[in-house]
Amino acid sequence: MSLWRTKSIEDSIADSLEKGHSLKRTLGTWDLMIMGVAVAVGAGIFSVGAKAAGSYAGPSVTLAFLLAAFTCALAIMCYAEFASAVPVAGSAYTFTYATLGELLAWIIGWDLILEMLTAAAVIAKYWGIYLSTVFDLAGWNVPATIPVLGLDVSWGAFVIVAIFTTLLVLGTQLSARVASVFTIIKVAIVVFVIIVGAFFINTANYSPFIPAEVPTTGGDGDVWMQSLFSFMTGAAPAQYGLFGLLAGASLVFFAFIGFDVVATSAEEVKNPQKTLPRGIFAGLAIVTVLYLGVSLVLTGMVPYTVLADDPNASLATAFVAVGAGWAAQVISIGILVGLTTVIMVLLLGLSRVLFAMSRDGLLPRWLSVTSEKRRTPARIQIISGAAVAVIAGLTDVGVLEEMINIGTLSAFVLVSIAVVVLRKKRPDLPRAFKVPFSPVLPILSAVLCIWLMLNLTTLTWVRFAVWLVVGFIVYFAYGRSHSVLGIKQRAAASNTPVDSSKPL
Repeated sequence: MSLWRTKSIEDSIADSLEKGHSLKRTLGTWDLMIMGVAVAVGAGIFSVGAKAAGSYAGPSVTLAFLLAAFTCALAIMCYAEFASAVPVAGSAYTFTYATLGELLAWIIGWDLILEMLTAAAVIAKYWGIYLSTVFDLAGWNVPATIPVLGLDVSWGAFVIVAIFTTLLVLGTQLSARVASVFTIIKVAIVVFVIIVGAFFINTANYSPFIPAEVPTTGGDGDVWMQSLFSFMTGAAPAQYGLFGLLAGASLVFFAFIGFDVVATSAEEVKNPQKTLPRGIFAGLAIVTVLYLGVSLVLTGMVPYTVLADDPNASLATAFVAVGAGWAAQVISIGILVGLTTVIMVLLLGLSRVLFAMSRDGLLPRWLSVTSEKRRTPARIQIISGAAVAVIAGLTDVGVLEEMINIGTLSAFVLVSIAVVVLRKKRPDLPRAFKVPFSPVLPILSAVLCIWLMLNLTTLTWVRFAVWLVVGFIVYFAYGRSHSVLGIKQRAAASNTPVDSSKPL
């Protein structure tokens, strides 16, 4: 059977009603808006902007955030159109399956697993580290790791992942309510930091707004750390200037990951055709305003060169430099609260992508069984939570950070293209939301995402290629032969009825 076989929209919606493999619709606009803010506003708002300003863009990091937000908005419009037409779990994986075929759907599902698994592990690891920092500020000497069988285990990562895995098994709406409380607290902390920081702004620090380009220095190892674009074109690695601004946008894009995760909850949303677009866009608007406020305050408080001199630069660096070190304590608490909800939403998104892929037979079908009472995918939720806890608790996850970006961007590219394809294939399909100026904006979205991908390091691309190779092996060894769609098509071709009483 063809590698490009597509699953119809009608089949996807029908599968969402399958007994024992369906989810409960409990989420509203507020829940989705909070979910978007919850997953996007984390440690990135306190640290990624400082790194991008110091190492790449200078004061123009604000423009980098705008470019990243614009790119994210274009992609999110494509997600919103799809989610309003195909309100089922799986996000980009499900959308690609309906338009570009099973093989590409598998690839994008595999990429989403990479994005959410690594992101959840990275954030859980940092949560444990910042928990120890908060303990230190309180005068309590509590180590971040404990020895277990000769291994240093990050106990904090295990605890936070276990708590939210349990909450998600108990019900998505309960988890959303807990996330709402934490999200309101962390937004209040961010606003407080912006207001206090504004009193220390020196407008002279904004000049030059886009610093002149300067070459970076280093040895032969730089080939792995320069962008793929620089590697392909032979351009010398450089900081600042226009290309520094664009590289900064690729870096701060990390701060916008997660809005695609909201789309994975489409099958659990009440009136998804209207609710989902409203919730996603409201969340993105709030996050963008917060990021712009933080970046303006950050680069206005201190010269960008101060941030460049500190390899661990963060918002706290700026406050310490202006003599307001007490703010570092508030920021540490803000980071801890911020990371808490990010972990929850990423665990939710990871389980929903795995749920959709297993329901389609590309992964074992028994994984997608939902509990009879709460209708949550408890098996997948527990397994994915355990995987995140092990990776976060036992490994050095720092090398995985850019893998999150490339996984997200690759999904954005395919969803942007898929919107155009679906418009051509199914113009009759009801859509509560449509991307304006199609196909121009979806194509622009794909181009911008590809450009941001090219500005990631060559080492990230090599790791990404290895991940894809592993994905192809899994698909051809298991997924292709066990695909529910493939089994039905083979049965139809041989006039053999499918026994619906047996698991496919």
